[in-house]
Amino acid sequence: MARIELNLAHSYKPRPQQDSDYALLPLDMVFDDGGAYALLGPSGCGKTTMLNIMSGLLVPSQGQVRFDGRDVTRASPQERNIAQVFQFPVIYDTMTVAENLAFPLKNRKVPEAHIRQRVGKIAEMLEMSGQLDQRAAGLSADAKQKISLGRGLVREDVAAVLFDEPLTVIDPHLKWQLRRKLKQIHHELKLTLIYVTHDQVEALTFADQVVVMTRGRVVQMGTPGDLFERPQHAFVGHFIGSPGMNFLPAQVQGGEITVAAQRWALPRALPEGAVQLGVRPEYLALADAHAPGALRCTVARVQDVGTHQMLTATVEGQSLKARFAPEQALPAPGEAVWLQVLGEHTCFYKNEELLP
Repeated sequence: MARIELNLAHSYKPRPQQDSDYALLPLDMVFDDGGAYALLGPSGCGKTTMLNIMSGLLVPSQGQVRFDGRDVTRASPQERNIAQVFQFPVIYDTMTVAENLAFPLKNRKVPEAHIRQRVGKIAEMLEMSGQLDQRAAGLSADAKQKISLGRGLVREDVAAVLFDEPLTVIDPHLKWQLRRKLKQIHHELKLTLIYVTHDQVEALTFADQVVVMTRGRVVQMGTPGDLFERPQHAFVGHFIGSPGMNFLPAQVQGGEITVAAQRWALPRALPEGAVQLGVRPEYLALADAHAPGALRCTVARVQDVGTHQMLTATVEGQSLKARFAPEQALPAPGEAVWLQVLGEHTCFYKNEELLP
C-alpha cells in the first residue's frame, strides 16, 4: 500500500494558454495509505486522466507524482506496483477462474502454496469459490468483471488498486452486491482503493472520501456527509443529491437579504451584494404565511414516488423542489405555499464558492 501525493497539471495540448486547454488544472492532493476514495464527476471532467497519471499510463505535462515520498512521475505501472481494473473485463478466456486469479502472482514467482491460499481467499470474498475450475469464456459479464476485480485484489503487496468505472457492464440489480463486496474487501484487506465513476450512488456508498471534479478541476474532497451537508462549491450542490440543491439568487444590503422580492433580516453576517442561497429539497419545510425566512411560492406539481412526495414550486421564474413524507398533506397545483428557505441547513455562495 502507498500514500499517493499529486502536485501537477496536465494538458493534451503542447502549449496550453487558458484553463480550457487543460484536462487537469493545477492540483495538490493526497490519497492516504489504506484509504477508499472515489473520483466523481461528469464525463470529460478529468477523472480518468488523473487515474492514468497515478497508474503510470500517462506522464503529467507539469508537476510530480510521489508514492510514499518517492518521485514516480516517470515510473511505469510495474515499477509503481499498481493494479488497475478497467471498465470492461480484462481476462483470459482460455484459462479457468483460478488460473486467471493466480496469473499476477505466477508472474511474480510467488510460491505455489501461497498462490493457492491467496486465490482461495479472494474467490471466497467474491463468492466465486464454486467456479474456480470453470473456463472464463462461458461466464456472464458480471462474473468476468468479478474475476477482473479479483486479479486486481489478489496481490498483497500492491501499492494501490485503481478502478476505472468497473461496474458499467454489470446489470443494475447486481451492482449493489459488487459495491458491498468491494466495501467489505477494503475493510478486510486495508488496501488503498481509488474508484472512478460518474454515478454518485456508487461513489457515496463505496468511498470514505469522495473527490468531486468538474472541467478539469477538483472542487471538493470530503466524506459523503460533507458533500451533502456543506457543498464547498455550487457544482457539488447541483451534482450531489437526487434532486440536487435548490439555488436562488439573493441580494445582501444593510443587514437584510432579499430573495424574489421578499426581504428578511440576515441570519448571520454575509458580504454585501449578490449571493446565491442554497438549500436541499430535504430541508425545505412548509411554513406559516409571512414567517421570517419563508418564501411565498406557487405549487407547480406534486409527485408521489412511494417513499416520499416531491413538491415542485415556482417563484419569479425560479423552480424549487421540496421533499415531504408520503402521508403529509400538501397544497394542490396552482395554490400558494410558503416554504422555509432560511434555516440551519441553508448555505450561501458567492462566485459559486461556499461562504464560511
